[in-house]
Amino acid sequence: MNRHEFLLNLDELLELDPGSLSGDEALADLDAWDSLAVISFIALVDEQLGVVVEGQRLADAKSVADLVALVQDRLTAE
Repeated sequence: MNRHEFLLNLDELLELDPGSLSGDEALADLDAWDSLAVISFIALVDEQLGVVVEGQRLADAKSVADLVALVQDRLTAE
């Protein structure tokens, strides 16, 4: 999975139109970023990328770019 595919997965997870997220968005500005989305994100990165996200690192994430950074080493080049 590359960065673009990851963002498309986040679009789907947050019920946004495909291609909506660029990475610059603040999580607080996304209505769909709630506790259910957090759990879905944890499941997504575990199932698709084999990444177990530390709770504190996820809690510290403030933007979509921060979420990408949590899994950056598992994303392939575009």
